[in-house]
Amino acid sequence: MADGAFRLDGRVAVVTGGSQGIGRAVSLALAEAGAAVAVTNVRGKSADVDALCAEITAGGGTAKGYELDVTDTPGIPAAMDRIAAELGGLDILVNNAGVRSEKPSAELTEAEWDAVLGVNLKGTFFCAQAAARHMLERGHGRIVNVASQLAVAAAPERAAYIASKGGVVALTKVLALEWVSKGITVNAIGPGPTETPMTMREDAPPVSARSPLGRRLKPEEVAGAVVFLASPAGAAVNGHLLLVDGGWAAG
Repeated sequence: MADGAFRLDGRVAVVTGGSQGIGRAVSLALAEAGAAVAVTNVRGKSADVDALCAEITAGGGTAKGYELDVTDTPGIPAAMDRIAAELGGLDILVNNAGVRSEKPSAELTEAEWDAVLGVNLKGTFFCAQAAARHMLERGHGRIVNVASQLAVAAAPERAAYIASKGGVVALTKVLALEWVSKGITVNAIGPGPTETPMTMREDAPPVSARSPLGRRLKPEEVAGAVVFLASPAGAAVNGHLLLVDGGWAAG
C-alpha cells in the first residue's frame, strides 16, 4: 500500500487533552502525517499547549492551541466552531481527554463517580456531537475515541473509570452505525498501561510483570493506531475497538 494512504494532508484534526501523554504523542503524529492540529486542553495546561504547538510549528507542521474543558458542555460547540472557522474545517476528532479514579467500590462517592464519567464519557459524547455537526456538513469525518484495554479486561477498585471506558466503547458503536452513511467513521482505541504523567504515579513493577511486553507502552506506540484510523487506509474500519496493549487482554 502506498505511503499516501496514511497521509492526512489538508485535514484539520482536533485532539482533546492534546498536550500531554498520549494526547501529545497523537498531536505530534497527526501533524507529522500532514494534518493541521488543534491542540486543546483546559486553561491550566496552556503552557504545555503553547510549547507543543511551537514544537510542531518548528518542525514544519501546523498547530494552534485552544482552551477546551470537556466538562463545560455549553462551551464545546463554540470551541469546535472557532477551530473550524480558524483552521478551515474540522475533519478529525480524537477524544483523548480523560481522568482516572482508583478507590474501593464500597467507598466511591457520587461526586467521584460523576467527575470521572463527566470527563471520560459525557465529555466524549458532546465533543463528538459538536464535531460531527461540522463533519456532516462536509460529508466526511473521522472520530477516534480513546478508551482503554480495561474496557475488556477489568481490574479491581476502578469502577468509575472502567464503567466510563466501557461506555465509550458502546457509544463508539452507536455513533459508528448512525453516521457512517454520512461519511463519518467512529472508532476507539484501547491503550494498555502507558508511560504518561497520569499513569506513572502508579506502582510500575506490578504492571511490568503483568504485561506480556514486560513494560509499559510508549505514547508513540499508541499514536500510530490513531493515525491509521484517521487516514484513508482506515476508511473501512468503523465501530471497532483497536486494542493497543501489547497483548494484555489476550492473557
